[in-house]
Amino acid sequence: MAVNKSDLRKQGKIMLKSLTSAEKHEKEAYMYEHLFHSELWKKAQTIGVTVSQAHEWSTFPIIEQGWQEQKIVSVPKCDPDHKELNFYQLSDYSELETVYFGLKEPDPAKTKYLPKQHIDLLIVPGLLFNSKGYRIGYGGGYYDRFLTGFPGATIMIASEEQRHEQLPIEEFDRKVANIITEQGMVST
Repeated sequence: MAVNKSDLRKQGKIMLKSLTSAEKHEKEAYMYEHLFHSELWKKAQTIGVTVSQAHEWSTFPIIEQGWQEQKIVSVPKCDPDHKELNFYQLSDYSELETVYFGLKEPDPAKTKYLPKQHIDLLIVPGLLFNSKGYRIGYGGGYYDRFLTGFPGATIMIASEEQRHEQLPIEEFDRKVANIITEQGMVST
């Protein structure tokens, strides 16, 4: 019997939440090191990245490293009416607002909109991935829609424990070109 995306999402969330704080920090340290030493990071002038929640891999060190290196850091705001993401340049955490489910998103009144063509490197969130670059996200298809026609480089940051080769793939699913785990970066 095939496993459906909803069950896989639950598995991915359970796995992330089961990590101890020490395990999580250790894996993240390796992931950040691989990311910041990658050619994709070094070449990118504009980074697109979500503002992570507690159970996810922390994106705060990524945001702060981008600022430190004078990169343009952009973060997404969900538009539920059109089921799409819009990215806004973030220069300071004070430009974020808390929206539904405690998510932090950019306040459009305090930030500048950035079209997808201006983002060089997009760090795509997800719960599970396979070696071909397909992923199970959080549902809603926001990133799959955003990735359609996205010209920049894509990376998913995940632990090897999130690898799941038997993912159900649907025609609207978009893959990421690179996966960074605690073991290094692989192109898909």
